[in-house]
Amino acid sequence: MDVDTIPVSGADDLERHLDQLASDPTLLPDGKLFDQVELQITGIFANPSLSLSLAPDANILPLIPRLLPKITDILKRYQRDPAVLCSLATKLLGPLTFTQVLSLASEQAIIQALRSPAPSANLLAMTILAKAAKSPSDAAILAAMKDTVTNFLAQWLSAPQVEVGEKGSKILGDLLDVDADTRPPQGLAVSGVEIAVRKPPGQGFMWRRIFHDRDLYGLLLSRCSNGPHHDAQEEELTPQQLSLAQGRLLRVLPRLSALNFSAVTRTDFPELHRQYANAEATGGLLSFAALHMVDKQDMLMHLSLIDFFETLLSVQRITPFSTYKVDTLRKLYQEATKQDHALRNAILSLPERTVPEEADELRQFIRDISTG
Repeated sequence: MDVDTIPVSGADDLERHLDQLASDPTLLPDGKLFDQVELQITGIFANPSLSLSLAPDANILPLIPRLLPKITDILKRYQRDPAVLCSLATKLLGPLTFTQVLSLASEQAIIQALRSPAPSANLLAMTILAKAAKSPSDAAILAAMKDTVTNFLAQWLSAPQVEVGEKGSKILGDLLDVDADTRPPQGLAVSGVEIAVRKPPGQGFMWRRIFHDRDLYGLLLSRCSNGPHHDAQEEELTPQQLSLAQGRLLRVLPRLSALNFSAVTRTDFPELHRQYANAEATGGLLSFAALHMVDKQDMLMHLSLIDFFETLLSVQRITPFSTYKVDTLRKLYQEATKQDHALRNAILSLPERTVPEEADELRQFIRDISTG
């Protein structure tokens, strides 16, 4: 038998089971049946020789039109934990491009999954969005889907599950990486960790959507700031929600600063900074996060802020030189360390805690921004 045509055992039964779930969204899924099919399409078999000889995606492609539309339809109104449905859907989505997925799942279905209280649904939706980071043209398509981007950012900042936050951070960085219209020609890496990939410039649509759309930029500021402006919202942020959002923004900003330093240090919306940070927007989102966002009385968030500065300076040390960059970082350093001795000491001692081959250049870079 040609291994490329090996049928998936249980596929017919699963298709009938999906029809039952569609008719009654209160039914429990047959986890054993889902596992049986999923193990086969991931190449895991009782007979290892079959696993080795099966062509990549060979068993997935015929199942996509049979199963994926049914799963998408069920998820719109399913009342049970959708974990097994989302797991199988994620496997079926594997071979598809972003535009191919959009032909099978509507934007509203993706938004609904992003808004779901179930982390498995959030992760499934983010898996779809991650496909848009494969090419500048797909990133541009996603940038035009404002409601989807809005819900993605909101869930990334607010989801209590660590895995949702981490996946969202990576996807946001990857989307803005592939979409960056200016980038270091050789790519960037710090201590062996890749920051910016060497690839052709993107079109900048996602950057404009996030940094030049008042609604989305305001969303970032609002979800990460603590102040009287929350009193007018339907739901005030809890301290835990605020810490989660702030921590995620702090972790992604150094990478974004390496991709487009100007975008994160300037803003079209100074009035939003006055509203959410009670401060003038002299340094855009980077200044907001570094100077006005964190309550330094919160020990854990203060440690996160210190880690942010250490990562930011380590990354900026290897980006192309510009007077604007050095002047901006110098002002940021001076303002941030004015009354924060722990932060200043951590920054000045950073070269002693980095890899030896990078220590001298980092020491000189820190000296340049901490003096003068």
